Amino acid sequence: MPAGPVCAIHQPNLLPRLSTVAKIFAADVWVVLDDVQFTRRDFQHRARVGGISDGGRTRWLTVPTHLPDGRATLIRDARVVDPGLARRRLEGVLREQYRASPAWPVLAERLHPMLELFETTDRTAEIAEASTRLLLDLLGWRGRVVRSSTLAAGTGRTQRLVDLCRAVGSASYLCGTGGARYVEPLLFRDAGIELRPFSVPVSGVWEGSRSVSAVHPLMVHGTTTVRRCVET
Repeated sequence: MPAGPVCAIHQPNLLPRLSTVAKIFAADVWVVLDDVQFTRRDFQHRARVGGISDGGRTRWLTVPTHLPDGRATLIRDARVVDPGLARRRLEGVLREQYRASPAWPVLAERLHPMLELFETTDRTAEIAEASTRLLLDLLGWRGRVVRSSTLAAGTGRTQRLVDLCRAVGSASYLCGTGGARYVEPLLFRDAGIELRPFSVPVSGVWEGSRSVSAVHPLMVHGTTTVRRCVET
C-alpha cells in the first residue's frame, strides 16, 4: 500500500448520506468537487431525512436553488433562493423529524454555525459543504478539506480525479461503487496512485445509508455507535 495521504473526492451534498460521510471519514483529504455541473436530481441541494415518530416516515429536505447559467451552472455558482426562508425550513424540518431523539439537543446546537451561513452567503455549495463538515465534526474526523476550484486539473473524467489527487499529494484515491463504473484504472496506475475501492455494509446502522441522510442514523443510534461503525 503506497505511503501518503488518502484522498476522497466528492461533490458537496446537503446533509449527506452515511455512505458518503463514511468515505470522507476514511480519507485524510476531502477534495470538494465544486467546479462541475450542478445536477438537480442529485443531492447537492437536498437530502432525504427519516423520522423518530410517525413510523419513521421519510421526507425530502430541499434548499431551493437558482441556477444562473441554467443547466450549465457549476456547483459553486448555484444560488439559494430566499436564504432566510430556506434556513427556517431546514431547521424546522429537522426539528420536526428528530426532536424526539435523545441526540437532538447536541445536533441542534451544532447546527447553529451552519444555519448562520444563510445570513452571509447565498451559495448552495457553501451551505452543503458546511453541513458535511458538521457531520464529520460530530464523528471526530480530523482531515483536511480543499475545494477543487482552487486546484489545477484536466477535463477528462478520470484524468481530473488523478490530477486532483496529485495536487493534494495523495497516494491513494477512495473509489466508491458509483465511481467504479467509469474510472479508468490505468490512469491511476500510471500516475502511481492506488485506486482503493470503498463500500459500506447494508444492515444495522448502515440500513438506508445510500438513500437517507447520515443525520438519521446519528439520531436513531447515537454518535458513539455511528462513530464506531465508520472507524472500523
